[in-house]
Amino acid sequence: MLLYEHPLSSYAQKVKIALREKGLDFKVETPAALGSGNAGGAFAAASPRNEVPTLIDGEARIFDSTIILEYLEDKYPSPPLLPRDPVARANARMIEDVCDTLYEAVNWGLSEIRWFKRAEGEQAEKMKATAARQTAELQAWLTDRLGGSPWFNGNAFGWADLSVAPYLNRSFFYGLGTPAGSPLAQWRDRLCLRPSVAATFGEFEAAAAGMATAAERLASGAIRREYRDHRLEWMMKSGGVQVVLDGLAKNNIRFTWPLGN
Repeated sequence: MLLYEHPLSSYAQKVKIALREKGLDFKVETPAALGSGNAGGAFAAASPRNEVPTLIDGEARIFDSTIILEYLEDKYPSPPLLPRDPVARANARMIEDVCDTLYEAVNWGLSEIRWFKRAEGEQAEKMKATAARQTAELQAWLTDRLGGSPWFNGNAFGWADLSVAPYLNRSFFYGLGTPAGSPLAQWRDRLCLRPSVAATFGEFEAAAAGMATAAERLASGAIRREYRDHRLEWMMKSGGVQVVLDGLAKNNIRFTWPLGN
């Protein structure tokens, strides 16, 4: 198997944890020109949205992290990541949906400010404060979902846990984690002991260390950040209207296929 990915992508991190939990051999590749919207070759043929992760497994060409997880669960059912109980399965999928949309958008917006310098000074501080409040609200919801269980999946690590993992971990990385000893902090401590997670988070941290020149690469035109659905909504409701307008004027933001510019 070949996984087209980027170590900073929370969606790709979900898939890598799943592959490692299932003990599957796979290679990874970051497509050339990823982040510009102009990546080509076999990756573009398999992923019309020009997004990672995309999985190549024999004749299968699969994009979208949730669809990839479903494919892996169908083809490689052992060990299972989804619980058997229908209610627990639905809970896992709801947790994944909230993290993939609402939580991802907050983290992504912070990366636009932190790494790509979309906003600076007073505007940046206001947007970061808004993101911190939103993060706390999401973490409160997740704490309620975790309850007294060791895992979001219940008694065993699974789909819901790997869906929360990259998003909550990035909050900790950005200094927005919950206090030591809190249920989420204790869950993260247990999480990081798993080899699948430790390897994936290590790759994330190594890639994050190389983001010092991100703003320069954006200014050069090498990167055109994708402002898709929930990300655009986050900008519009969190004080980033001018960020969007400036990005359109400078042509360094893009939208997803087939209506991208």
